[in-house]
Amino acid sequence: MSTSILYHGFSIVGYNYVKTQYQGNAIIFTISHKREKLYCPVCKSQKVVLRGTTKRRFKAMRLGFKVVFLELEVQRVGCLDCDSIRQVPLGFADPRFSYTHGFERYALELSKHMTIQDVAQHLSVSWDVIKDIQKRYLTKRFSKPCVKHLKTIAIDEIAVRKGHVYLTVVMDMQSGAIVFVGNGKKADALDPFWERLKRAKAKIEAVAMDMSPAYLGAVTENLPKAVVVFDHFHVIKLFNDQLSELRRDLYHEAKDVLQKKILKGTRWLLLKNPDNLDSVKKEKDRLEEALQLNKPLSCAYYLKEDLRQIWLQNSKAKAERVLTDWIKRAESSGIKMLMKFAKTIAAHRSGILAYYDYRISSGPLEGTNNKIKTMKRMAYGFRDMEFFKLKIMAIHEAKYALVG
Repeated sequence: MSTSILYHGFSIVGYNYVKTQYQGNAIIFTISHKREKLYCPVCKSQKVVLRGTTKRRFKAMRLGFKVVFLELEVQRVGCLDCDSIRQVPLGFADPRFSYTHGFERYALELSKHMTIQDVAQHLSVSWDVIKDIQKRYLTKRFSKPCVKHLKTIAIDEIAVRKGHVYLTVVMDMQSGAIVFVGNGKKADALDPFWERLKRAKAKIEAVAMDMSPAYLGAVTENLPKAVVVFDHFHVIKLFNDQLSELRRDLYHEAKDVLQKKILKGTRWLLLKNPDNLDSVKKEKDRLEEALQLNKPLSCAYYLKEDLRQIWLQNSKAKAERVLTDWIKRAESSGIKMLMKFAKTIAAHRSGILAYYDYRISSGPLEGTNNKIKTMKRMAYGFRDMEFFKLKIMAIHEAKYALVG
């Protein structure tokens, strides 16, 4: 063992190698300060006198299956220039913790591929040590993301645990990074985000979101010049929910046993894209039989397919004509569900057509929400909500594997 191995193996500079000890599964390297390297941590003067030591042991990176410790008598010095008495700084470790910077970097690298529990077991430390290392790193990198250059954003909520506990998530549509995570799903969940935008003097041009009145009111009040784009996936989902309700009501109203039998089990067939119907299972035949038997259901189903056409036009003018025609057909259908939905669509007309001004949607954010749910399941939940938020802010860097 030599000082060069201390440098090349453990990134330790400015110390002397003293001895090596072997205790069970542990290797202990004893090192000491170089007298000529000592200086006052307050004024940086090298005119110091020795004022005693404190014995410390720091965990370093493993050597194979062996746990490695660095043992050092940390020197305290008295400065002849500023009269202060302090412990000298350590270049290889933070004196607040019992491990080296190299150990911390190694733990962070392993955390990209392993869960916190796996890393803790591999490095023979407690779960909390690895979690604290991750939290400090994530706080430093992601706790205050730059919002000055934001142009287009998406807003959505995600359920984080049972009991209707939600978080509001804001995504930068250009980078795909999460730039804000707020508590709850009401308008006030976004208040800290609006304050940050004002301080940064950001100029948001467009916001993709669902038709939530809470989010709409908050965006209109705080970003009066921004264009609101109602996400077409949420519009279709809202119609699908209404279509499911209609099928359920028709099933309960049906008096004919045969009619009930045909309607039963057709919910997913109604919601499926026609191109995805399984011919082997004769799903198309079953769907057509149900539609022929029930006129209201047939009308609602074909209007559902026509609703998708609003976002498939090559110009905003054509999309507006398709939307106007769809609303008229729904209103004249005489079906209560369709008439009610037509009013909803008409009230949000400008936001739906704004898609042709800014072709953005909260689809990428929905994909990120799925990654968040996967991460939460793999970690078996998060006890520390602030840590969970930081993990969400960093989730765009997880390209292949998600770990808790």
